[in-house]
Amino acid sequence: MLKKIIPSKTRIKILTLFFLHPNENYYLRRVVREIDEEVNAVKRELDILEGEKVLHKERRLNKVFYTINKNYMFYDEFLRIFSKFDSLSQLIHKNHSKLGKIKFIALSTKYTKRLSIKDDEVYLVIVGIVVVPEIASIITEVEKEFGREINYTVMPEDEFAFRKKNNDPFVWKFLKQPKIMLAGSEDDFLK
Repeated sequence: MLKKIIPSKTRIKILTLFFLHPNENYYLRRVVREIDEEVNAVKRELDILEGEKVLHKERRLNKVFYTINKNYMFYDEFLRIFSKFDSLSQLIHKNHSKLGKIKFIALSTKYTKRLSIKDDEVYLVIVGIVVVPEIASIITEVEKEFGREINYTVMPEDEFAFRKKNNDPFVWKFLKQPKIMLAGSEDDFLK
């Protein structure tokens, strides 16, 4: 998908790795292993990304570690783009037709940033006529990789509209936070 916009496949793989694991740090050989590309190509791309301030570079003993620069001007935008390569997003996209008649699927950026949430919060809101066992199966599969429970909620479109209109605190708390739309338009989701 991004090959026409970002011509370097190695750069796409590196960006995907770092944006899907924003709290990790990597040294050169680990990046090479993770993305399965040639060491010289990886080194060249890491240098470019560090030079453009997408990555931070830090020397520790005899290794150089790279981390994502969370203060990078386009950090949030790249996070939204590359989050669509996450296994949850990919499984939802791949199985979209089995999930029912979905109007919206919104993913909190707290999920992408791997942040913990409170008991009354969710990572994912799904609106429409949903085949709950299908979505539950996807969530269960992704939770193994994520390492903890992925709280989500499913509601019909009329209930979602009613709760929005009546200023339901649960719905509005989610609507006010940064989110990534996996299905549907954010403008329509917020109306």
